[in-house]
Parts: sequence; structure tokens; C-alpha cells
Amino acid sequence: MMIDLIFPVRGDSVPVDHAYPLYAALSTIVPKFHEASSPFRFALLTGQIAGGGVLNLNALSKLRVRLPENRVRELLPLAGKRLMIGKAGVRLGVPSLQTLQPVESLYSRLITFKNAETPEQFLTTARQKLAEAGIGGAPQLPVQLMGERAGEPQRKVVRVKGVTIVGYALIVSGLTPEDSLALQEQGLGGRTQIGCGFFLPAQEDAG
Repeated sequence: MMIDLIFPVRGDSVPVDHAYPLYAALSTIVPKFHEASSPFRFALLTGQIAGGGVLNLNALSKLRVRLPENRVRELLPLAGKRLMIGKAGVRLGVPSLQTLQPVESLYSRLITFKNAETPEQFLTTARQKLAEAGIGGAPQLPVQLMGERAGEPQRKVVRVKGVTIVGYALIVSGLTPEDSLALQEQGLGGRTQIGCGFFLPAQEDAG
């Protein structure tokens, strides 16, 4: 059974694109994060986008790690630790547990697929990957609500060792309870070890 371990996060701000630096920081304390067979996946930190590539942290900011229920003890060393995410320092609090809930619509803030940089390519690949996983539901691209790109799909980038990778946010709706839990447990797309392809109920904030 998969569950979420949720750590409060205290600090001022981190880069919006913090997937790989966060992965590196977590791996320093719990080396298992870095192993190819790692059972741990995490969501990107939550906060308020302030512009200029900055994510401001607040009282509700958190780190969410998804893992098998019987592996929780291995992540307890993270509690109280200071993480350096690039040049930004944050501190993790005492975690709480949350079980996965089967909901009809799920949202992922960032998913990447190989050779799928346009919205059309991405959506086609998403349908294929869901079908291959035996998961039903209708994938759709959420759009930007404000700014110069209002109305356009939520295009995102993640930088890994100097390489820029294009991805998009995704909503999958019309899920059965079984498919909803399967998608949350498995994730979707590549680079799931560094925060990509992590799904949460669509009505929640992304992360």
C-alpha cells in the first residue's frame, strides 16, 4: 500500500525549477533516493509563484513523498533537517501520514515524455501511455489563467545537469476508483524520481 509522508517546509523562497536540486538534497540525507530502484517519489514544493523564477514559501508549504507504507521509517531522518536547494536553504518539520484517496480527477504539475515538446505531441503521448498502463480516463492540458500566456497550455521546464527538458501540466478526469489509485501509485512519464509525473486530486493546489 502506497501512502504520502508530508513534511512542513520552512524557509523564504526556492527556485520554481527546483526538481533536480531538491532530489540532490534529499539524496544527500537518504541515499536511497538516488538509487534506480528507489521506492520513493516526491512532489515539487508548494508555495506562491512570485515571478522571476522564484517560488515563495509560506505557512502551508510542504514536501510530499509517496512511498510504500512499510518504508516510512527510512525517511524519518529527514525530519528537522536543513536542505540546500541550489543556494536556498529550507528546513523540514515533523511529517504526517496521508493515505491515497480515489478521486475522479487527478492533476500533475509537471510531466515529461521523450519527443513530445508540442501540446499536440504531448497529449497524444499521454493517451498512449495511459492506455499502455491499462488506465482509463480523459487527459487534458490545463491552461494558463493569467499573464501573457493566458489561455495557453501550462508549459513547464525542468533542468537536469544543464539540460533543459520541456514538459506540461496534465489533468486526467473520468477515472474509476481503481484507475485513480493506480495512476497515483505509478505516476506517468519520465523522470518520476525527480518530482515529475506526480498526481494529486485536481481540486488541490498542485503539489
